[in-house]
Amino acid sequence: MIGKMISDLMIKPGKSPVFETPEKYNMEYEDIRFKTDDGVTISGWLVKGNSDKVIIQSHFGVQCSRSGFTVEGKGRMEKSLWDRDIPFLKQVKYLNDAGYTVLLYDMRNHGESEHCGWITWGKDERKDILAAIKYVNKHEQYKDAQIGLLSICMGQAASTFAFGMESEMQQFSNLKTMISVQPLTYDYFVANMGLPMFMVNAGSKYSKNKRNTDLTGDSFLPYVKDISVPTLVIQNNNDPMTDLNMVKQYYADLTVEKEMLWLNLEKKRAAAYDWLGNNPDPILKWFEKYIN
Repeated sequence: MIGKMISDLMIKPGKSPVFETPEKYNMEYEDIRFKTDDGVTISGWLVKGNSDKVIIQSHFGVQCSRSGFTVEGKGRMEKSLWDRDIPFLKQVKYLNDAGYTVLLYDMRNHGESEHCGWITWGKDERKDILAAIKYVNKHEQYKDAQIGLLSICMGQAASTFAFGMESEMQQFSNLKTMISVQPLTYDYFVANMGLPMFMVNAGSKYSKNKRNTDLTGDSFLPYVKDISVPTLVIQNNNDPMTDLNMVKQYYADLTVEKEMLWLNLEKKRAAAYDWLGNNPDPILKWFEKYIN
């Protein structure tokens, strides 16, 4: 059935293995678990640095886990994102070397976190980022730390939904800043995959009727105005899976101190994710500006 096939491609869990650990990068860490407000168990790592500054990294969706993206086990369409592994522990390493403690976790239905339904492109996953912040704030060693968010693709969608839909986000006085990497709404992603509209519609209908997941309505864009911390937006000019006008609208709707960093990279969606691990200077400069 075409509808099921398209729905599986977009929202089915289980394509995001955890394929390496911080031990490979000689970082001290501990395995952690915490629960969201709706009772989902989230798995992650706490990579240990200074106790007064913490970065929470959230990854992109469906094909990714806390450790990043691996081509192993992926099909042709998934491999079109990038043709080699993208280890997110590379940016964790330079952040940790700069003194940051880094909490990185698998969103629900990804990696080793609890599989509890279907991927919702950030709307339900917002509860995971909220739980991660609460975990830091309740931790005896890190409860007084300043927090920054490194929110990547669906991770930034989850963060944006959280700012708009979770009132507690506005009450975290120690949440200081966010880096938003390649904002992407579901509709633009699907449209730019080049699928015939009848296939897109079939997938959306199946997701809604069979999996109770409606991805055809408003995305996170109405909540951008609710983001309450200084935000750096990073976007590849040559990203083939988005609409740059949508990204520009996201940036325009931010009402906080903000900067836009345009990258001129290869014409692949994941080029910017690969760039992230190899270019520490703009990332460290932004976080150092607000976390001190």
